[in-house]
Amino acid sequence: MTIHSAVIQKLLRTNAHLGRRVAENHFKIYTYGSRNGLTIIDSDKTLVCLRSACNFIGHLASQNARFLFVNTNPVVQEIIEQMIINTGCKNDTSWRLGGFLTNRFSPKRFRSRNQKFNLTSVNRPDCVVIFDTERKSSVILEATRLQIPIVGLVDPSMPLETFKKITYPVPANDSVQFVYLFCNLITKTIQYEQKKLAAAKGNVVKEVEPKIGEAALPAGTIKIDSVNDELTVLPYEGLSPASDEPTEIKELLEKLVVVKINDNKGTKMGFDGPKSAIEIANGLTLLDLLANYIEVLNSKYGCNVPLLLMNDDSTHDETLKIVEKQSNKNIICLVKDRHQENDVKIAFDQREALLSLKKSGKLDDLLSQGKEFILMLNSDNLAEVVDLNILNHVIKNKIKYCMEIEERFRIATTMNTWVNINTIANHPETKLFGPPIAVTIPVSQNLPVEDTSDLLIFKSDLYTCDKGILIRNEARINPANPIIELGPEFEKVADFESRFKSIPSIIDLDILKVSGDVWFGSGVILKGLVSINARPGEKIVIPDGAVLDNKSIDDQQDLSE
Repeated sequence: MTIHSAVIQKLLRTNAHLGRRVAENHFKIYTYGSRNGLTIIDSDKTLVCLRSACNFIGHLASQNARFLFVNTNPVVQEIIEQMIINTGCKNDTSWRLGGFLTNRFSPKRFRSRNQKFNLTSVNRPDCVVIFDTERKSSVILEATRLQIPIVGLVDPSMPLETFKKITYPVPANDSVQFVYLFCNLITKTIQYEQKKLAAAKGNVVKEVEPKIGEAALPAGTIKIDSVNDELTVLPYEGLSPASDEPTEIKELLEKLVVVKINDNKGTKMGFDGPKSAIEIANGLTLLDLLANYIEVLNSKYGCNVPLLLMNDDSTHDETLKIVEKQSNKNIICLVKDRHQENDVKIAFDQREALLSLKKSGKLDDLLSQGKEFILMLNSDNLAEVVDLNILNHVIKNKIKYCMEIEERFRIATTMNTWVNINTIANHPETKLFGPPIAVTIPVSQNLPVEDTSDLLIFKSDLYTCDKGILIRNEARINPANPIIELGPEFEKVADFESRFKSIPSIIDLDILKVSGDVWFGSGVILKGLVSINARPGEKIVIPDGAVLDNKSIDDQQDLSE
């Protein structure tokens, strides 16, 4: 059983999928159908919305934001109170009074037969979490007037006017079991961010004894596939920041070499050639964007960071054609050797590349140029991959091998790696490294291109290309990128490009799901949650200039409504 199946089964056990008897039209995007007069909520949609809500709450918690938890159901009140205690959040209960936010600067006086009391101004929350949105429309109205984001449970009978005001809706039955699950997720999300903040301030209860040559930073341990030993994990917030002085930054960068493992073909996306040759924007490929990014670093700080491409036999010739256009940049192409033995301390493709560098004598050339560290890029990542804080940390602490990991929902994914060149040059081919360390990196530093759904994001108006570098559009309020799921009809790059007359605007898009024979016109704008499902044998054409705002489309006639 996959992790996804297990999570879906857990949602089903909480009866999250059981909705009301009548579903409003705007809610049908979340429904799977109906049975015995009850609306069946799609658990996959609930899971996606849960992830988006938790990501948003985690982002706010990382900034010490204030939360307001609203509930009028006495059955689940104890669960919510326990969540507030466990997270250490201070919850204000004055929301029970009308105008608690919009009139918060005006003291309110109340008199009863036996007592009188005064409510002074309420601290404005950064987010309102509502567990019974149907009963608390007044809270939703006040939060909306003040543009306070709302996370709330929504049900099929909720009116459209109320539904539109929920920033992060979570479609589910508000059963005791689901509220308990939701509160548990919120608790773990906030506690995780609080732990990272405490680590940045040096206030962590559990610490790991640092090894010789490593900084005495708060750390934990984690187990990752392909690495037999437990990794010592350092929180990114605990790293000493690199100096802002250009001369000191230049000194750091002069010791760096960027190595890109370029053996990944684009066959998964129906592309005949290396995936790094796929065009992203303004005729620039993934490889062009990486080369431009490194060139900007070199020009800005007056340094010389070379880019080494470790190609496979199947990607080498095509890569050389791209590199010819970048003749003014310091780019070197090599073909890595094949080694059959495996080293448990380092991923197989990385070890191949490092041993190829050693065998070719390139490592000795790099050492003679004063280079000390290799940043090895394992994927086609469009983020700014050279992190000066990590580079500063590994150089000052003389670390041999450091992995970047990204944690989402307690699942760790390995990203780039930093390798000491002397360690490779002076060790035999077996057991190149001791137990490695890892650094958790922010989600913003991982912008991979895995399929055409990712391609849609980077080709859209969500990102612009400035001097060969992708820049995120500041007009988007949501810190996370939209969740996009394109059907198999869009799987290949050629089919993807042919089905879009022009890439839609997705600045205000949260979730997009497209399946079947769907074609997009030019100037289309997508907002909120959009689902387009063409039935077998039918075709849906989104007309030029169409604006789809929280809309579910199952046939061509739905576009005229």
